[in-house]
Amino acid sequence: QVQLVESGGGLVQPGGSLRLSCAASASISSLYSMGWSRQVPGKALESVATIDSDSSTHYPDSVKGRFTISRDNAVNTVYLQMNSLKPEDTAIYYCRAFEINKGYSWGQGTLVTVSS
Repeated sequence: QVQLVESGGGLVQPGGSLRLSCAASASISSLYSMGWSRQVPGKALESVATIDSDSSTHYPDSVKGRFTISRDNAVNTVYLQMNSLKPEDTAIYYCRAFEINKGYSWGQGTLVTVSS
């Protein structure tokens, strides 16, 4: 399975922006899909962005219009641009990859804190 390493988390004020990066250990061009999920302690894991192999993207209503996922196959990296951040976006953000016949791979997570 591909290994994933996230970076870019941190503390940001409400209304601010952050860009998360997810570096993969292997080519991502052949992966079926990649995405980002987040989790608040005590709550369920929530998918916040998905990008398929044809670069089509999917977002839940909670982040639509604020978050943008993109992929750069040349450097095997997926990004999550997060704008207009709200305190309720505070969570650990995980990168994920899905390979047919192999299932999901997950990164270790990066903490995003939105607070004044």
